[in-house]
Amino acid sequence: MQRRCEMTRTAQPRPDDLSPHAAATAVREQLDVTDLRSFARSSPARLVAVALALLILCLIAGGVTASEVSSRQHALDYLLNDAEPDANSAQRLYTSLSVADAQAGTAFIFGGLEPQAVLDGYNQAIGEAAAELVAQANHDTNAGDAQLRTGIATKLPVYTELIQTARTNNRLGHPVGAAYLSEASNLMQTTMLRQAQNLQQHRTAAIADIQRRHVRPPWLAIALPIVALAALVIAQWYLARRWHRVLNPGLLLASATLVVLLAWTVTGGLISAIATTDGRDNGAVPTSELTQSRILTQQARAAETLKMVRRDDSGDYDRTYNDATAKLTDLLTHYPHGAPAQADVAGARTALGHWREAHQRMNDALGRGDFPGAGIVAIGPGPTEATASMTALDSALANGIAETRNALRSNVSDAARTLDVLSPGALTLAVLAALFVAIGLWPRLREYR
Repeated sequence: MQRRCEMTRTAQPRPDDLSPHAAATAVREQLDVTDLRSFARSSPARLVAVALALLILCLIAGGVTASEVSSRQHALDYLLNDAEPDANSAQRLYTSLSVADAQAGTAFIFGGLEPQAVLDGYNQAIGEAAAELVAQANHDTNAGDAQLRTGIATKLPVYTELIQTARTNNRLGHPVGAAYLSEASNLMQTTMLRQAQNLQQHRTAAIADIQRRHVRPPWLAIALPIVALAALVIAQWYLARRWHRVLNPGLLLASATLVVLLAWTVTGGLISAIATTDGRDNGAVPTSELTQSRILTQQARAAETLKMVRRDDSGDYDRTYNDATAKLTDLLTHYPHGAPAQADVAGARTALGHWREAHQRMNDALGRGDFPGAGIVAIGPGPTEATASMTALDSALANGIAETRNALRSNVSDAARTLDVLSPGALTLAVLAALFVAIGLWPRLREYR
């Protein structure tokens, strides 16, 4: 009997002699489900579960924080390198088209052959508008912007052809030249400039949207480290109660690491948000108001010159001029206190006052039937005439736009620079916290060997 049992044990195959599938089946048969349940309720299993939960929470908190910070930094980089330059380009496009229309009308007031300076100003404005259209070809942020730009580019040759026809007839002394000029100006004012203004508003709105989203706190990046920190505190309380260990150095270090991560995230995000807010209040908002002021200036000048060319007494051009200058006065009067370019805005208000006085003198001359005298006031070279005052106003607004734009870009750059190392820093701190958790719990697990 003893020999038969020995032969049976000898004949029983070893796990090494079985195929992987057969070996796995043999192991499952030998395992007792009751043993597995007992292990799941054991202290080592609970320690492993606590360790895994803490490791996952630390890594998720760091990963989400890094992702949130990286997303915000990319948005600021896009604002600095794409959205803001596109908005500025759209502003220059509108201004160039407006200047071209005003210069075209100014040339007709002289009658016959216009001065070379006026012709050069018109050609330069058309060239700048064409250059901006080409520059924006690769920066259309959506189909709507592309359609607006294409519409302007399609109509620009039509406009220049109408102006050329008007100029030719004007040089020959044909009255029909004024009709061509009026048709060209109507195309510019009712179609091209409206499209350019819509394009500029879309791109300004893109800046405002990025800034509005950036000043919101990154709630998820703040909440997850708090949750992980709370889990670490609960785990230390559990260990102290279960194993009578008052302090666990590893978990304490992990908690301190998450506190550093949380403080860094909140402080860095707050500083970045403050810089973004300053960029909005001292850059984007005043830039938008000065841009609108420059647009109104060109609208008023176009109405003024067209009234002279058409010798209009219906009051339509006067209403356009008065509405534009009234809005312009309101914008300059209520310009934000403390914003950059205060001196330029003060100079613009003074120049606007002189221009309105000159415009009134022009209207008085037209009322007396003194067209040559009105022409001198409208386009004369004197420092008190309309041209000099309007030029001073436009120059002050252009300088103000440049200054507020610099303030915007400087603040956005500061906001982005604040977040430079936060994203990789968050990942590093999360990995350190997870490592400290493993270091803190490993000695407890070794006690059960």
